[in-house]
Parts: sequence; structure tokens; C-alpha cells
Amino acid sequence: MDKFRQVHRHPEFIRDLKQLTKRFRTLEEDLEKLIDYSICLRHKQGIDNGGIFQIPGLGFEHPPVYKVKKFACKSLKGKGAQSGLRLIYAYFKDEDRIELIQLYFKEKQNTDCDKVRIRRHYCENV
Repeated sequence: MDKFRQVHRHPEFIRDLKQLTKRFRTLEEDLEKLIDYSICLRHKQGIDNGGIFQIPGLGFEHPPVYKVKKFACKSLKGKGAQSGLRLIYAYFKDEDRIELIQLYFKEKQNTDCDKVRIRRHYCENV
């Protein structure tokens, strides 16, 4: 399967990952599988598993930013793709790359993607 030419991790994403890896030891491996399979299938072959959605209302068109809701994590046994982990990333089709923006665990509280963080990276007027 084709992989992306580049997968960039924003510094804030790296902090998110470090923090969550303390709790979910398999997270790095699970993230690589998610990128290599679900995200590649979505963007390179047009196969949608119903777990990746473009985030609307960000105030800019390019790059499109997506949220992954189906993120299987082996550390969360019995949860499968409904683990509660969420990944936010931007896709640059022409450059064949993705940028990982945010990773979080959606627990009982209403945690959602950090639109301020997204806009800071991609909006010129922020």
C-alpha cells in the first residue's frame, strides 16, 4: 500500500502523544497502523470506513482538516475502533503529506478538537 511522502507531527501533537502514551502503551504502534491503513485508504484509494470526517466551519478551505473517530487501540481491550481516541490531522494532497495536529482521549466530559490550535496553524488572520 502507498504511504504518504511525509507525515509531520506538530510540537503540540508530540506533547499530546507523550502524555497519552503514559496511559496507553500501544498508542505509537496503533497510530502508525491507523495512518498506514485507514488514512491512506481514505485519501489514496477513496475507501471510506465511516470513521474519518472533515471538520467544517474552521474559516479556511485549504488544507482540509479531518477528525478520526474510529481509532483502534490495543491498550483499550474490548473497545476496538470505538476506543474514544481522536486524531486531528490536515491533508495536503498535492504534496502527498499529512500533518498531525491533535490527539486526545474523549472521556465522559465533552472534549472536542481544539479549533483554536487548528486555526493557529492554518489561518493567516489568527
